[in-house]
Amino acid sequence: MQRLPTRSLAGLAAIGLLALTGCGTDTGGAGTDTAAAAGTDRTIRAQKLMQLTKVHPETGMTLLEGPVLDADGSLLVVDVTAPAGAPKVLRVDVRKKTSRQVHTDDRGAYTSAQFSPHDGRIYLTDFSHGEIVSLAPDGSDPRTFFSGAVAGAPMNPDDLAFDRDGNLYVSDSRGMSEGEAKGRVVRIDRDGKSATVLADGLAAPNGISFDTEYRGLWVSELTQNRVSYLLLDGEGGVASRHTAIRVDGGIAQTDSIAVDADGNLYQALHGRPAMAVYDRHGERLATVEVPARAAEGLESATNVAITPGGTRAYMTVSGPAGGYLYTFDAPADGVRQSNGG
Repeated sequence: MQRLPTRSLAGLAAIGLLALTGCGTDTGGAGTDTAAAAGTDRTIRAQKLMQLTKVHPETGMTLLEGPVLDADGSLLVVDVTAPAGAPKVLRVDVRKKTSRQVHTDDRGAYTSAQFSPHDGRIYLTDFSHGEIVSLAPDGSDPRTFFSGAVAGAPMNPDDLAFDRDGNLYVSDSRGMSEGEAKGRVVRIDRDGKSATVLADGLAAPNGISFDTEYRGLWVSELTQNRVSYLLLDGEGGVASRHTAIRVDGGIAQTDSIAVDADGNLYQALHGRPAMAVYDRHGERLATVEVPARAAEGLESATNVAITPGGTRAYMTVSGPAGGYLYTFDAPADGVRQSNGG
């Protein structure tokens, strides 16, 4: 999820989004990316599909996130900063280039969306209120799936990933507003009754995705511009953890993560309407970019959904010019790990 600028504080406070504004300009610790240089000359040009939202007068911005394709091929997208009554979850007909409201409420600040493999419902992370909310596939029947403290501390859930059994793995950006590395990865059982901390001491964790074998998790740490890898032990815990990729992003920072069928990572960038693509060994393969002539007023590419079994990709891009969907041809097919989160 993109970090929000200081100029938006007044508008965001009115709808309870103040927790989102903590930092997002600190690129300290990015270091030298020796593995990332090889593919920096290859550029994948994304093409504009449609403008989906305009800046909301109430909040001073719009921020699209969490693209996920449903079984019928419609694309669901969340607007993090949509005010009460405005569409907070939208369903897009990508062929007709039309959209309609799926869900709204008077409090949620939803930063990701994904369908559960267990019950087929849509799961949303509410960053401001520390909750996971679920909806029926058509957007009806909203329920609070999880709320409250985990290991004595409330969450700021940003993105999520499901394992094959439907258990949730959540990037918790706790500590971001203080600029402290207090972030966590939290595992929530699929019934919502038990939550445990898998990893802590993370620097504003944002993107989270399983690798193709479900052996481990890729987690991006926004304020350190790095991607960490958590090897799981197969028993609900973490066997090891290490820094896998240091993202050479300049002024941009690491946002959400997706993984395709070949295990390639799509690292979204806050601060630039682009995504960096790496292979599983950390080699930079390419950069997905909005054409320069269209990039004015667009500040970030937050996430991507790649068509399962195909290479058509849909990227959410936002900024003062509004919220847009861009498309490109991904290097490999889409899978669950590249469809929502």
